[in-house]
Amino acid sequence: MENSELEQLSDEARARLVKARQRVIESIGKNMDLYGVTLSVGHLYGNMFFRNGPVTLDEMVETMGLSKTSVSTGMRTLNDLKMIHKVWGKGVRKDLYEVEPDWYQTFADFFVIKWRKSIEMNLQSLQKSRREMETLLAEYTDNKELQEILRMDIEKIVNAVEYYDWLDRLIDALESGEIFKLVPKSTDA
Repeated sequence: MENSELEQLSDEARARLVKARQRVIESIGKNMDLYGVTLSVGHLYGNMFFRNGPVTLDEMVETMGLSKTSVSTGMRTLNDLKMIHKVWGKGVRKDLYEVEPDWYQTFADFFVIKWRKSIEMNLQSLQKSRREMETLLAEYTDNKELQEILRMDIEKIVNAVEYYDWLDRLIDALESGEIFKLVPKSTDA
């Protein structure tokens, strides 16, 4: 329901609907905040979720009561995370944005983006540290205590790299949709 449709409702019905929607919007915001997306961007997404069609930046500025810069930044963040996308509207000169309706895809895209960054950053650190430890191992062959510490640390790094290899395969399964063969989208399947 758009604002004009809400105005058609009785004050009581409108208030109850707004309260129910607000609970979901707050929940979405808090959930996204847990994953490193600001609360206000989560609220922006939650408000867009209840729209029955594309919105402009100006419409969301009015809805949210935030500055145009804040809403624009939030829309860009949501677009980068593939949670919303630009759509075309006949005769509309302003950019229109719409929520990605497939929450399964939204989940997959969000985590793929976040996990790929994590893998890249952590693998670089692990590989650099492993090279440094292997150099130490080669230089201090007469220090048995250091050799043992280095071997244990290198083994920990090897295990961590194996984890990131697994995570990379999980990401591939999310991107390809293979994950849904193991965990179907619906329990009715």
